[in-house]
Amino acid sequence: MKLSKIMSPNLMRSGSASIARRLPQVFAGLAMAASCAFASTGFAAEPAVGNAEAAKAKVSMCIGCHGIPGYRASFPEVYSVPMIAGQNAAYLQVALRAYASGERTHPTMDAIAKSLSDQDIADLSAYYAKLK
Repeated sequence: MKLSKIMSPNLMRSGSASIARRLPQVFAGLAMAASCAFASTGFAAEPAVGNAEAAKAKVSMCIGCHGIPGYRASFPEVYSVPMIAGQNAAYLQVALRAYASGERTHPTMDAIAKSLSDQDIADLSAYYAKLK
């Protein structure tokens, strides 16, 4: 005897055949939930606490470009260098990490950012955030 003759249509919908048809949707939902949980940890990193005093020994590599009002770099093209004094420390940390990871690119900044530790980035960001 066929299963459909034994079970009413309503019971069939809630039975194991229905679950088997919905498994791809269930797995897709679980995968989406898991990816959201893991993605949020990577994007919402808290800025590290920096020591502005410790950064005084580290700013020599920055001051040559970022310390000159109206300075234009000519490598690889003419580029107006932004003044970073007084900029938000969290923004500076995000920008330096983006250069270090390759998300943002500029030949000079890529090399400098890749040479910095997380603490260096936090210290430099704290230092420039306090300048006016």
